[in-house]
Amino acid sequence: GAFTLRRMPAPLLIADVPWLLYRAFFALPKSITGSDGRPVNALLGTVNALLAAVEAKAPRAVVACFGAEEARYRVELYPPYHAHRDPMPAELAEQWTRAPGLLASFGWTVANAEELEADDAMGSYARVESQAGGRGLLLTADRDLYQAVDERVAVLNLEPARVFAEVGPEQVIGRYAVAPERVPDFIALRGDPSDGIPGAPGIGAKTAAELLRRYGALEALLEQAERQGADANAGENAGTDDALRPRIAATLRENAELLRTFKRVATLVEIDVQRPPDRPTDFAGGATAAREIGMRRLAARLERVEPHAA
Repeated sequence: GAFTLRRMPAPLLIADVPWLLYRAFFALPKSITGSDGRPVNALLGTVNALLAAVEAKAPRAVVACFGAEEARYRVELYPPYHAHRDPMPAELAEQWTRAPGLLASFGWTVANAEELEADDAMGSYARVESQAGGRGLLLTADRDLYQAVDERVAVLNLEPARVFAEVGPEQVIGRYAVAPERVPDFIALRGDPSDGIPGAPGIGAKTAAELLRRYGALEALLEQAERQGADANAGENAGTDDALRPRIAATLRENAELLRTFKRVATLVEIDVQRPPDRPTDFAGGATAAREIGMRRLAARLERVEPHAA
């Protein structure tokens, strides 16, 4: 029989603005300044990346997510979280405060996770979009967001030459050898140097993935390690089929509470967010704001875009 081709809905583009600002600040020269002589390199690079994504993916709307550098609750759970990171350079901090206004001028929704992190807002928008039958694209380099991936949500990687690669469930499994919902468990075991999470001593990516494939969630794995510890103390045979290697079982028992904490730190927090309405990019609005900051070349480029090209 004949079948009608169902068009994929236009996606909601959900952007990790802190990452975009940092990336642009270190990639572009500080000699790129606005009319007042202050650097605008981070702002320019962020807008350019978002415009490239809008052009490549024709989203129904854009959400630009901000948040705290580190959520207080994560630092309270695990004080070394993000502790190794350098403070934000002053020239970046100054652009950071101007970013929400500039991004809003394009008709993009600016979402601030406040006490939480941009990741938490991003995951929450992806969830409401997926539940409403839409498609979410998460523009980020943060692999923590692999946990938000499902049949309707992909991470969008910005590659050189502005190529965007979509990371869906199959690609997450290809990279981590675990399903998206097991990513926090995987991070807890393997660790995440960029967040200051050390993981379980002596357990690398390959072992972490194997253990999770075999036992399911971190909790099931820790329970198995506890059982073996109890059996060994009772002098019973721990060499059953589902047994963990003794060294691994001991490591898991010794670090059980810490690993539970790492998983909580690595798990995105659900924020109550509203699904944004369809809203095309406002190139003229962006041009006006860019001109006010003194980003004249960007403004000129935006003024040449036909409104219906959005």
